[in-house]
Amino acid sequence: MECLCLGGVCTDLVCQPISALPAQGQLIETDGMELSLGGCAANTAVNLARLGVRTGIAACIGEDFFGAFIRQTLEAAGIDTAGLVHATDASSASAAVINVRKEDRRFIAHAGANRLLTPAMVPEGLIESAAVLYIGGFLMLDGLESPEMLRRLAQARSAGTRIVLDVVQVADANAMARLRAILPFVDVFLPNNDEAAALTGCRHPWEQADAFRAAGAHTVVITSGQRGAHLVSDNTRLHIGAYNTDFVGSTGAGDAFAAGFIAALLDDQDLPTCLCWGSALGASCVRSSSATGSVFSRDEALQFIASHPLAVEAF
Repeated sequence: MECLCLGGVCTDLVCQPISALPAQGQLIETDGMELSLGGCAANTAVNLARLGVRTGIAACIGEDFFGAFIRQTLEAAGIDTAGLVHATDASSASAAVINVRKEDRRFIAHAGANRLLTPAMVPEGLIESAAVLYIGGFLMLDGLESPEMLRRLAQARSAGTRIVLDVVQVADANAMARLRAILPFVDVFLPNNDEAAALTGCRHPWEQADAFRAAGAHTVVITSGQRGAHLVSDNTRLHIGAYNTDFVGSTGAGDAFAAGFIAALLDDQDLPTCLCWGSALGASCVRSSSATGSVFSRDEALQFIASHPLAVEAF
């Protein structure tokens, strides 16, 4: 397996963009509502599979309609679901995604079975056999915050697995302290600018990246939407702008960026090229309101990158 995606999976109920949020008691019409796959790990897995990467998933779902939908959608995308387990005492995670024109999307989320996922549920050897382990949705995956998880990560890194971590923003004053436990095991950390600001108290991406590096992460990439992305690693500071594209909604854009970056990493590309791939996949994602509906295939990404040069600046 080239990449194992571990962590958050859910169903998204996504509305087409509306002009404004409704007032109390008001009904506002949308042009459509879509039930789709969501969650960092699921989105990234689907996007990687579309890029031709042999991908598996390890996650926890409930024994309910949403759980069946998640499994069927992942399997239809060609993803190995051997690590997808069922919880009998929790419902599958779900989220309402509210898109307002010219504004960032809003989420109302139920974490559900995601919080029950533990390292013991992941078959021994599954993590360690992957070339890349992507952990998506950290800080809402309570069961993974344990010494056993750190043992598995250390074991995987010893076997040559590269660890890529993404987080979700939570209202917890101790979130950075929780993150500090895992960052020394992380090869690439991929938060967005808002998440990084909440965690570090710093506003500028360079300062945020330096704070995460000081906490133990090896390479840090801060994504900032239309302001591009900043990367800091050993003796390396890079910035890439954003590709121009038709914008519909930003749901899943960070997960698409992660998939593009990981795909290039698996191809042994250099860091500037990884940034280009991440940026191209993220740009393709925002053309639809759902998390994966418009994300590039490998051929589409290659054609787009070749015909839309985007400079990577070194600092």
